[in-house]
Amino acid sequence: MKRSRLVRATELVAAITATALLAGCAGGNASSVTDASEVTTGLVGEQPDGGEPVSGGSLSYATYNGVSSLDPADRQDGGATGGSEMAAIYDLLMRYDPETREYRPQLAQSLTANDDDTVWTLRLREGATFSDGTAVDSAAVRWSIDHYLEKKGTHTQVWKASVADVATPDASTVVFTLKQPWNEFPILLTTGPGMVVAPSSAAGGKFTPIGAGPFTVEKFASQDELVLTASPTYWNGRPHLDKLRFPAIVGDQAKLDALHTGGVQAAYLNRAEVVHNSLAAGDVGYVYTVSLGSNGIINQREGRPGADERVRRAIVAAVDPETLNQRVDGGFGMPGTDMLQDWSQWHGDVAGTGYDPEAAKKLLAEAKADGYDGRLTYASLQEPGAQNRALAYEAMLEAVGFTVDIAYSNNVNDLVKRMYAQHDYDIGNAGFNILEESPFVRMYGNFYGDSTSNVLGYDNPEMDALLTELQSARGDDERREVLGTIQTLVNETAPTVVTGAGKFFIPWSPEVHGVTPSADGILLFGNAWLTAG
Repeated sequence: MKRSRLVRATELVAAITATALLAGCAGGNASSVTDASEVTTGLVGEQPDGGEPVSGGSLSYATYNGVSSLDPADRQDGGATGGSEMAAIYDLLMRYDPETREYRPQLAQSLTANDDDTVWTLRLREGATFSDGTAVDSAAVRWSIDHYLEKKGTHTQVWKASVADVATPDASTVVFTLKQPWNEFPILLTTGPGMVVAPSSAAGGKFTPIGAGPFTVEKFASQDELVLTASPTYWNGRPHLDKLRFPAIVGDQAKLDALHTGGVQAAYLNRAEVVHNSLAAGDVGYVYTVSLGSNGIINQREGRPGADERVRRAIVAAVDPETLNQRVDGGFGMPGTDMLQDWSQWHGDVAGTGYDPEAAKKLLAEAKADGYDGRLTYASLQEPGAQNRALAYEAMLEAVGFTVDIAYSNNVNDLVKRMYAQHDYDIGNAGFNILEESPFVRMYGNFYGDSTSNVLGYDNPEMDALLTELQSARGDDERREVLGTIQTLVNETAPTVVTGAGKFFIPWSPEVHGVTPSADGILLFGNAWLTAG
């Protein structure tokens, strides 16, 4: 399915040195450095010719974090939060092809829109079944989406704000009627709502992972290891791989070391310095770039210091993105206060607010004069990179008069619980990861007042109205204009500290072939195979 617009391949602000830091390691290419400077999203490096696909073997992929559930509705459906694991079990109705900039049918047979993009008709593949033998029909798709919405999956708020009706006129057809025109609607079917869970998964009152993907579950230990085995009934034929493993490895450098020593065959890297190390070692793989890849998260709920706009503006003015880049990312990050930097096709004329410690001192003094004690609690993961970031924030904030206490969590899931469920923090760090293919989805999730993903507690009617305009924008120029107005509002109300974009890299070993990327860094392994190492 052709998209209504194309994503430009523009230059990343990245410095890849000519020295292969890890040359000679098992996973690297000692003869060359992988140059990703001209690629925002796509395959990079010199992948050896894999020849004809061969069957057999086990591939281990160390993702960002071990999954805690096998239900996509439990917020396990993003590229960094279980999306590849869930896609392996449940497949995707649609996938995004980053090379052609098109949405393509995956588990679906086709998806077509009417003239104004308000009605979308999905046709299902004939003969596709779940791993328990039941049919993947329109009723099953409808049940799976309802299940996702009832459990308040990641994109529930976007779905409910966008979709007026889901009809199933026959067993192979699903018709989605939207509340307003939206030419980016297929993006929702590349993630949680498009991961079709079998209705039989809920039989007996306990969730069982039954999907129509290329693999089935052999073993699952929450936040430790997930082992999948090839499904002989997959609609596209039995996968070449016998097994697909997802071991939980904490820390990007530890993942890269495991890749280079043969402990895993693929790794998800999001720390800029480790991404640099991997590229400098000549690794091949898939790179994708997101806006707002790094943000200072300010809790502005009632009773928190951030409820005072002066405090938020002081925090924003106190934080220097370049200092974070040097102290946390080794100088290899993409620092800046623009929400959409100049590499993005959505970059406009409105710049972000800059680093201004004197303004921060003045704003903080005003808040203190009204009784604020100047204290902030920074929530952080107890991991070296995150600790460096926390200490850098502490130093910059205390330099303008704040007093900062750092509260560490032992793992990502505990940190997510503290920030997103309990809201027990004043400031922290997270990536909003705004996708080039659809800036609206994550903008809505993170800034819309009633969104369940709104970790900030930001509630601004003007922002809500702008997000509605962004969704229904008919062309690139109109969408870019709305995004510029959103930047202006962010400058004025300081809901978050914009510190930079993110370039993420998923390197794999030379013996890995046939991995298929989709949106948001989700990888599909149904056609992957291994050659002799």
